[in-house]
Amino acid sequence: MSDRRHVVATGAIMIAPIPGATATKPGTATRPLPGVHVDVVRRDGTPCGANEGGLLVVQHPWPSMARTIVGNDERYKQAYWSDFPKRKGHPGWYFTGDGARKDNDGYIWIIGRVDDVVNVSGHRLGTAEVESAIVSFPGVAEAAVVARPDEIKGSALVAFVTLKANTERSDLSALKERIRQHVAAEIGHIAKPDDVRFAEALPKTRSGKIMRRLLREVVSGQTVSGDTTTLEDLSVLEGLRGGDDE
Repeated sequence: MSDRRHVVATGAIMIAPIPGATATKPGTATRPLPGVHVDVVRRDGTPCGANEGGLLVVQHPWPSMARTIVGNDERYKQAYWSDFPKRKGHPGWYFTGDGARKDNDGYIWIIGRVDDVVNVSGHRLGTAEVESAIVSFPGVAEAAVVARPDEIKGSALVAFVTLKANTERSDLSALKERIRQHVAAEIGHIAKPDDVRFAEALPKTRSGKIMRRLLREVVSGQTVSGDTTTLEDLSVLEGLRGGDDE
């Protein structure tokens, strides 16, 4: 899809192109709608630079904002407001739970849930952080990282990567290694994907959300199960099953 609209817990669309007014880019949610104030920040609350992965926050109340979780006010506060709480000189921000980056045009790219954590050789790694590092590599359009069981490390990381149209594809093996080394330089050696698979497209719902459950089943050698009725393009799965590169 050309517009990966972002919807937070309220069910309301927060970041989306305005028809006829906002230029779209494949894979991006574009910009916040009027009246919605969001930013991509680091853990300490400072704004991220262009194309730097960070945390997606909503900085001001918005129409139809959820006020609580029915019967559990404390859970609401802990889930959405505890990461960037209200304090002197700070109004408090709503944390969506998503990792994101903002490009040079101010467009928001949703990376994925930051609570998706895997254990690799005793190290807890957020897959969204690894995805952010991969996407920052020149020529990469989109990435999704999932874990597969590994007898030695507990979990091994597998990255599914789509390339930009003008990316050189003459030596994919070398390109895989360059991506792996780039992740090592950005995050650390332990975060290098064990396997990088190039794909023409990633399995997504019609709203643009990557269906990581299907990717985990593919890399684990399982038969894809569960509900796939929301999958945008069923043919995407066939190429992924075989692990074929572009």
